[in-house]
Amino acid sequence: MVLVTAADVTDRRAARMMLPVLRTRFRKVSLMWADGGYTGQLVDWAREKLQLTLQIVKRSDDMTGFVVLPRRWVVERSLGWLLRTRRLARDYETLPASSEAFIYFSASMLMARHLTRTAATGQTVRTPRQEQTLAA
Repeated sequence: MVLVTAADVTDRRAARMMLPVLRTRFRKVSLMWADGGYTGQLVDWAREKLQLTLQIVKRSDDMTGFVVLPRRWVVERSLGWLLRTRRLARDYETLPASSEAFIYFSASMLMARHLTRTAATGQTVRTPRQEQTLAA
C-alpha cells in the first residue's frame, strides 16, 4: 500500500491515516514491521483500535558500522528497486495521487518482470504460505 503526503506530515501521522485503510483492504495482515520513527503511542493505537501488531525494529546502541537489521532490508531493497524507475528518481509530480500511481506502476513492472523471469527459467512461483508448508 502506498500513501504519498506533503513533506510536513510526520511518519506517525501518515501511519494513522494509512493503517485503517490498509486494515479494511487487507484483513489478513496482522503484523507489521517499522523503524524507530514509529515508536510511542502509534504501537498501542494500532493494537487497540485496529488489532494490528506493530513491531519496531530498532538499531541497538552498541552496534558499530553497517549492520543488517531484521526485516528492514526488505524495505530498503524494495525502495532501491523502485528508484531504478527513472520517473521515480526525481519528484516530477504535482499531485500526490500522481506520485502514488507511478509507484504502483513501477511496482507492477517489477513484479511482472520477476514473474516472467521465473516462468522463463522454469522455476515455480510460490507464496510464503506454500513455502512454509513445504518446509514443514
